[in-house]
Amino acid sequence: MQFTHKNLALGRWHELSLSEQRGNIGSEVGRARKWKGKDEKIFEGAWNRALELFDLTLSDPRWIGRLREIARAREVFCDAVFGGSEYSSSLEDLEKYFYPFAFSARNHDF
Repeated sequence: MQFTHKNLALGRWHELSLSEQRGNIGSEVGRARKWKGKDEKIFEGAWNRALELFDLTLSDPRWIGRLREIARAREVFCDAVFGGSEYSSSLEDLEKYFYPFAFSARNHDF
């Protein structure tokens, strides 16, 4: 598999707290929201990177008891990217969901 986040895929991702991981996912969600309908190439890159980070989080053995929650967030994100027809989800709502994790990670409240 080809990774955009090569250093993270090599193990650094698993050194981050769950808040830090979610905060980073949220950054890509925010980029996707910003570029949706404006620049398809940048939008696609952002949602692909977000999916890569979701998958790295799902592969982190520390979160075995949280897999359903993380996988559901990934599923809702995919729904939002492709129009929100299944869950009426939006990238704006997901960005609001992820913001507290980024804030927490930035303040080291893990």
